[in-house]
Amino acid sequence: MRGHGTLTDPDTTAILSTVAGTIQKTNKLLSILPLRARYTPEIGDLVIGRIVEVQSRRWRVDLSAPLLASLPLSSINLPGGILRKRTAVDELNIRTFFTEGDLLVAEVQSIFQDGSASLHTRSLKYGKLRNGCFMSVSGTGGGGGVIRARRQVFTVTTAHGGGEVDVVLGVNGYIWIAKHVEPETKGKDVSITRIEESVSSSIYSSQNDEIGTETRREVARIGGCIRALVENGVRVDEDMVMRAYEASLDVETEVGAGESGEYLGGERGRRVVEIATGGMV
Repeated sequence: MRGHGTLTDPDTTAILSTVAGTIQKTNKLLSILPLRARYTPEIGDLVIGRIVEVQSRRWRVDLSAPLLASLPLSSINLPGGILRKRTAVDELNIRTFFTEGDLLVAEVQSIFQDGSASLHTRSLKYGKLRNGCFMSVSGTGGGGGVIRARRQVFTVTTAHGGGEVDVVLGVNGYIWIAKHVEPETKGKDVSITRIEESVSSSIYSSQNDEIGTETRREVARIGGCIRALVENGVRVDEDMVMRAYEASLDVETEVGAGESGEYLGGERGRRVVEIATGGMV
């Protein structure tokens, strides 16, 4: 029985592949998982997107999917955690929350019949992104790339005085690497059911904080590690990113002080991936 990515030869009734990829067999159903494909949204996915259009009651978001996603005004947290019906005033001030070009992390809430996604940011884990570096990786099909894992958001304790760095792995292949910022509610006596109410309008600020040179260097190093993993066809998840980062520190020690250790392309990138995977590449 043929599935996605296959067709039947009318002369021989043989099942042929229409794309380059790996075979997936479910009982008698044969389908092909392509090596390179655009992201297909699924409910519950954590994704990173870019605002491309502002409409009266919603934003249109690019997720690297065939269709633009929708973020309704009713699916975001208002400053102060106010729970009320959105009014005409909110519609007039819609650009104070997100505007064209803004990056955000959100969750896929539902899928429309045409395959487009509806997003929401009703959690302190989601919202506007700042203080970091954006990168896009290919291979969200069957090759190397971001995979659906238990944790898509994690913090790396970096070396060389870089402090803590947050990494957000969007299932759609978009990645955000940023300086770690402690939440405003830390140290305050706030009920877990009212934690959103303590958040101010700063969550929608587009102003970046001051980021030190050491932190910038480690952000670039983590980005280089992820790029090396993708170029060598290795999956990208929390475990592999941590291994690659530690391997990059070992490679820098091998190189010595005479050369720059931040560049992780070419042969050095392959060496990092080889150490991270235990020579399985």
